[in-house]
Order: sequence, then C-alpha cells, then structure tokens
Amino acid sequence: MKRSLVTGGAGFIGCNLARFLLDKGCEVVVLDNFSTGKRENVEDLRGRIELIEGDIRDRSVVDRALGGCDAIFHEAALGSVPRSVAEPVTSHDVNVNGTVNVLEAARQAGVKRVIFAASSSAYGDQPVSPKQEDMPVLPKSPYAASKVACEAYMRAYADVFGMETLCLRYFNVFGPNQDPNGAYAAVIPAFVSRLLRGERPVVFGDGEQSRDFCYIENVCRANWLAATAPAKVCNGQVVNIACHRATSLNQILNQLGKLLACDVQVDYQPPRQGDVKDSLADISRAKQIIGYEPVVYFEEGLTRAIEWYKANLG
Repeated sequence: MKRSLVTGGAGFIGCNLARFLLDKGCEVVVLDNFSTGKRENVEDLRGRIELIEGDIRDRSVVDRALGGCDAIFHEAALGSVPRSVAEPVTSHDVNVNGTVNVLEAARQAGVKRVIFAASSSAYGDQPVSPKQEDMPVLPKSPYAASKVACEAYMRAYADVFGMETLCLRYFNVFGPNQDPNGAYAAVIPAFVSRLLRGERPVVFGDGEQSRDFCYIENVCRANWLAATAPAKVCNGQVVNIACHRATSLNQILNQLGKLLACDVQVDYQPPRQGDVKDSLADISRAKQIIGYEPVVYFEEGLTRAIEWYKANLG
C-alpha cells in the first residue's frame, strides 16, 4: 500500500489515522469539507499530506482525491445521533449518497480496497450482550440507519463488482483531537472540558448506561490490519472494533475525578431520543479475520488522553 485516501481526514478519527499511515510510510491524501473536521487537526501535517478541500458528494472532487490511490479509508460522515434526529435528510444525503459516490468513483478508477467506518449504533438497543456481527440490525436513529445502508452498499459492491470492502463497526472511539464543543460533542471530551472549566458535566439519563470505549490507537491499528488483510476476507463483511469491556458514564466521571483531582458534581438530565442503553462488543471475528487485538484499554487510554485534553480543552 503506497498511497491512500482518507475521507474525513480532518476529523477526529481521520486525522489520527492519517498520522498512523504516514508513520507506516504511506503517501496520504486527505479529503475534507471542514463541515465538522477542523483545519487545526491537520495543520501540523501540511507538507506531509496532500490536502483536498471538498465534499464526498462531489464526484469531480472525489475523482481528483483518489488518483493513484491503492486504498480508501472512508471516515467521512455527518455524525451524531441527536443531529440525525434533528436533520434526517441531511444525514442520509451525506452519509449514504456520499458513500455511494465514493464507491462508484473508486470502481471507475480501479481502486480495489475500501475500508468503511461503520458504527455500533447499527445494533440498536438489543438486550443481547455482547453484540455479535451476525445479530440483526435494529437502528434506532437516522444516523444508525444511514450507517447500516452504507454497510449494505459495501457488500453489494463487493458481490457485484468484486471490490475489496470491509466494514469496521467502531464502538465509542475516544482520544486526542476529539471535539468537546457543540451540542453533539462526544461524551468523554465533553466531560473533561467542563471539568477543566469548573463546570458540571451533563449526563443524559442516570449515568448507568454503558459503552465499550475504544482508544483511537486501537482503531487506527484496526484500519491498517484491514487494509493489509488478504483479499478473500474483504468481501463486505462487518467487523466489530472495540475492547470487549463495558464502562458506565458514572464510572468515567469517577475516574476523571481522580485523574483531574477534582470534585465531580453531575447535572443529570432526561435521556435523549435515539440513544441506546448499553453497548458491548464481541471482538472475536476481528481477531480471527484481521488479527485485531486491543493494544490500549480504557483506563490507559483515558490517562493518555488527559494530557492532550488539558493542553487543548481548558
């Protein structure tokens, strides 16, 4: 793999993945329209990456971005369950139509391998735990539905056109460069930024809802393993990427109180529409087909992330 395209490469996961690929000796093209990605996330990469500003729904831009690429890491999406509830049509347009545009451009250009950033939200609120890839999908939000639709297209392009595609279902990724601001901020940086400002973190629900939090280094490594896996396993199938450990929001707040040496007073608010109660991943398939193993678990990841949060989120 000599040259790769990272769509959404100025976003949280995308910019970390771009750095990871550069460290592996790859040429990296970043495509982002900066609607949710941030220029400062890739500022230190200028001169090391080719940066193209544009929308994944614009075919001419995608065609230009993937020229000469061996693989595409498709991270670009309009994220957030609450945002999709507020703007379902926009979520569909960006996530689904944008993904089909990327797939079709890749097919026409002869780019064989596409690694897709899928989401654990596909499982919905099914009571069975841990979540296994063969379970039926029960999306509870337009965002989740859009991600499931994209998974279907990944498999269809593999079946019909022989493209090598793999869907990595991320479970609650966290780490450096994650945006703490706005109504749709991820929970860990939102908690940390409020605590650093002396404010009360907001929890929607009783705080006992749990997630399989996955440090960003695990996700970057999973993408690399997927991109270098044998062609026969890249048939559009879905693979969970997580740590197989559940942590409640209250447990996170307790840990943050210790790491930041502060008294945590929580503002509990009613649950949000579309949110799931608990999420825990079975990662045995990822181990079997791409050799994935978590290298950083939650406690270590949070400790690592705190220094970046202190420097950037205060």
